[in-house]
Amino acid sequence: MVPRTRRALFSAAVFLGVCATLGSLISQKVAAQSATDESTLRDSLHSFTDVYSIVEQNYADKLNTDKADKAIYDGAIPGMLHTLDPHSNFYDPKAYAQMREDQHGKYYGVGMTIQPQPDKAGAFKIVVVYPFEGTPSFKAGIRPGDVILSIDGKSTENMDSTAVANSLKGPRGTHVSVTMAREGSAKPLVFDLVRDEVARPSVDLAFMIRPGIGYMHVTQFMETTSREVGEALDKFARQGEVHGVLIDLRGNPGGLLNEAVAMSDKFLQKGQIVVSQRGRAFPDQVYRAAHGEQGTKFPVVVLVNRNTASAAEIVSGALQDHDRALIVGETTFGKGLVQTVFQITDDTGLALTTYHYYTPSGRLIQRNYNNVSLYDYYYVREKENAPADNKDREVKLTDSGRTVYGGGGITPDEKIANPEFNKFQNNLLIHYAFFNFSKHYLANHTVAKDFTVDDAVMSQFKDFLKTSDLDATDADVAGVSDWIKTNIKAELFTSEFGQMEGLRVRALWDPQISKALTYMPEAQALEEHSKPGAQPATNTASLGSH
Repeated sequence: MVPRTRRALFSAAVFLGVCATLGSLISQKVAAQSATDESTLRDSLHSFTDVYSIVEQNYADKLNTDKADKAIYDGAIPGMLHTLDPHSNFYDPKAYAQMREDQHGKYYGVGMTIQPQPDKAGAFKIVVVYPFEGTPSFKAGIRPGDVILSIDGKSTENMDSTAVANSLKGPRGTHVSVTMAREGSAKPLVFDLVRDEVARPSVDLAFMIRPGIGYMHVTQFMETTSREVGEALDKFARQGEVHGVLIDLRGNPGGLLNEAVAMSDKFLQKGQIVVSQRGRAFPDQVYRAAHGEQGTKFPVVVLVNRNTASAAEIVSGALQDHDRALIVGETTFGKGLVQTVFQITDDTGLALTTYHYYTPSGRLIQRNYNNVSLYDYYYVREKENAPADNKDREVKLTDSGRTVYGGGGITPDEKIANPEFNKFQNNLLIHYAFFNFSKHYLANHTVAKDFTVDDAVMSQFKDFLKTSDLDATDADVAGVSDWIKTNIKAELFTSEFGQMEGLRVRALWDPQISKALTYMPEAQALEEHSKPGAQPATNTASLGSH
């Protein structure tokens, strides 16, 4: 273990390293700071080190390693960055490693999603949500609902999900023994797994949802996203003539800018602007479609919601401004800031806002964060993020002259409300009713691809709710019976056939997806406007200032 004094000095050094990085960025390629500015900065840094020294020497409790780290990693650095904007952030070693893993879209391990879940006694256990298809866990027959009891003989009692996940990861080709408890099994099951590369797909579902209509769900923007989108389009084309594509970006938090540009490139004309970015310390940049759409064009509908953000908004904004896609759903999150990740030490990094980005029409879609708490910024949202009459919002025009607005996210061309769950539905979800019923059902049954949730299955589900102390009247169940049947079938198919089959069940039922598909004719009309030779409208608005 690193001695406390050395550790505290390292933490302070990391903080000063962050400050130095900020200082160097401030002075890069801009006018040099005045002597007064430099003196003020030095005084501020001295003040911090003086405060930290007093705390370290005189605090009532001894500053052990954890407290010293928290003071720097969770206190001083995030506090400094969050006074700038909600998205500048510091990555400590654990967060930095996770961020890099998310960007790569792969890691070495056994390939399963896990979560803590309380049992009837209130104690938490680590449960398999689902194994990723094609991974060591999936091939070994591990199922959703399996409880991880031990790893290489070490009990998982009192371990959190992060510690369990880290124990399952390791070098490719190495063995790990995992002991599981499964409902319906008289004794624990032991799996000898050989770790391998685990790919985490960006496009987790792509299939022909209607004759001639392809559907794809893009979860986030990582290093493989544009390639996966291209593979999905090729897959659609191999299955016959494509008359339209629905791209689902709901819940997509964003990710890599270059992958958003590369995905947009697949739908735009060569040379069209995808996004522009302006900062203070670096030159302005304009990203264009380098190759342009290849092959036959088809109408595109993009489905978004209030959790569609960042790189996903870049794609939505580019396709909307060039009239290449009809955007439907809810107003998006409204993140118009670009972060550059600077490596501070070997395993820590600083994600600093270095640019504002603008859609092709010149929109800055960042919503207001001044005098707003971090919690309210992320979790307390106006119903549509912006006034219904769009008063005081920046007005721009698409290529064909349609009106679009800046600030407050990407406003959809057609609104589709997110279905609201009632108290009964929320109660079932909070208590993992469908997840737990699926493992209960599969302990004594098997399902085939032609399985349907009939009256007998529904009766068993209602009996299961009673044994789980979940109150449900006949009226409660009847009011949302289609939703219940879909969730039961999706969980059973996930267990029996893999995550993709479960997602397909939900997509085929999803009322927002069904409504989005009805707008394909409007998307066809837009596609006509975006063809080469179509006359764009005059748009005299500039990119604006930042």
